[in-house]
Amino acid sequence: MKKLLLTIILLSGYLTVFTQEEMPQVWQAKLEHKIIFSGTGLEDRGYSYAASDKEMTVFKNDDGKVLWTKPFKELAPKLSKIDELIPFWEGNTVFLFDRKMGKDQIACIDLEKGTFLWSTDKYQDVTDDVVRYIPEEEGFAISLKKSLVFIKMRTGEEIWQTDKFKGVVGKYVYDKTERSMVMVNFVPGGIAALFTGFKNQLAKINVQNGDIIWENTYTGRAERKVWTREFVFDLDVEDDKVILRINGYQVYDYKTGASLWSAAFDFVPEGVVPKPAGTIKFGAYGTVAEPVTVGEDLYILDMSNKKNQFVKKYDRNTGKLIWTSKEIKDARVIPGMYIVGDKVLMQIGGRVEIQYYRSYKSGDYVYYEWGRKFPEVKPFGIQAFNTSDGSLAWESERFKKGITNALLMGDQFVVSSGKALYSIDMNTGAEKYEVPVSKGGVGQAEIILKFKENVIVVVGEKGISNFDAKTGDVLCKGDYKSASLHDRVDDLLIMKTDKADLAAFDLNTCTYKEYKAKTGARTDMTLDGKFVYVYEKNTVTKVSTGKK
Repeated sequence: MKKLLLTIILLSGYLTVFTQEEMPQVWQAKLEHKIIFSGTGLEDRGYSYAASDKEMTVFKNDDGKVLWTKPFKELAPKLSKIDELIPFWEGNTVFLFDRKMGKDQIACIDLEKGTFLWSTDKYQDVTDDVVRYIPEEEGFAISLKKSLVFIKMRTGEEIWQTDKFKGVVGKYVYDKTERSMVMVNFVPGGIAALFTGFKNQLAKINVQNGDIIWENTYTGRAERKVWTREFVFDLDVEDDKVILRINGYQVYDYKTGASLWSAAFDFVPEGVVPKPAGTIKFGAYGTVAEPVTVGEDLYILDMSNKKNQFVKKYDRNTGKLIWTSKEIKDARVIPGMYIVGDKVLMQIGGRVEIQYYRSYKSGDYVYYEWGRKFPEVKPFGIQAFNTSDGSLAWESERFKKGITNALLMGDQFVVSSGKALYSIDMNTGAEKYEVPVSKGGVGQAEIILKFKENVIVVVGEKGISNFDAKTGDVLCKGDYKSASLHDRVDDLLIMKTDKADLAAFDLNTCTYKEYKAKTGARTDMTLDGKFVYVYEKNTVTKVSTGKK
């Protein structure tokens, strides 16, 4: 199930408070079975699915009409029930799993037609974390304890296997001329014990036969967000160079794999923030600022240990170190780094992103929930360094007690303390203005976001409010109940309560439409932000957010 990324794009509104509306229902469908598993396909794809442990339904997105409903024993002869399913939307297929203590049965089904393709018990302990669909070759790369295997999508035929690549296939760059891939391995959280002899590995592989053309090691920790599934590192090939951005910058020769230069460090955010109760999967993100390139200059935040951090400036072509800044002491996270004119601006501490999958009990039922939150990490501060030599230009004492995050908006550097917005002079650290976020009427700021060129959106404890970035004036406000940021697409922002109620805010006006869900309901918003699918008990409901 493909999830939306948290994008940062916004637009202005007016100082008005509006009454709420309910999200209008597009259609509702009652299925012949309860819903344990669900997946929402793209609107353009045209269909989605819902399943119990014994049968499955695929339905049309436009009107909710059923394309097919079948028991699993009919879909795959060797399955009478399932314990897990994994959709591969790009390949129009779904894996079904019957776990049998060392004899796991996997069946592959055509998702749209509901036809059986193949099954096997050859591969054990396969989960969604270890399967990577490779659309360029129409096959699956499956990472097992001792080897990596590649099988054809429609037939299940094993094309090759290799024991020279350990771990899961992460980001890759495909070469259609050579039919090769440069790829990074990684270990998903919680299954490290699966891969014996694991090491960080960057490799170029012949996808036709599995031969390793070259391999090398890398520094840092490659990973994928546990819920929204984006990779939190970048891999590119530019001018016969492989560039890997994980906790810094690493450059390799594309033809040989030889390391050309590296400015990277090891940093593991474990223990930075506590896990929610009942957590099964967990990840913390945005704890270290990304490298910033300005012309031929490359600025990298070095957090090689938990007590000492530095900003370092490099020549991005040669890797030559130009300068190292004064030590930034005892920072646990440094989420933001901005280069403006002759200053390097640093946000120390503040909000970071966590994603999790957890179970919890309510009454007689156990519910499973995917979630995203933005907890605050101490200590806090704002510092600026000179780009010429790395010397400390100024340090603000204002934010020692709290920071949510900072935004660079044209000629304004705006920092939120949670209680107020501050516009900071980037050359001196002096305050241009201070505005209490209470003027927006939605409680303290949980996080601030950009909207268009000149609007700050304050996501508060009970709704959102918009402020003019240049003056600090309130533009509009939308008061809601206690909720947290759930998703964002263009000019639409979704907040979600602990009871699964949703509010879809129009960022132009701060007005919202609400959907009151039942406890335990699962919700998916479409990529364009226009619709929300709600799965509860045996019912699927499609509602409109009102986005144009």
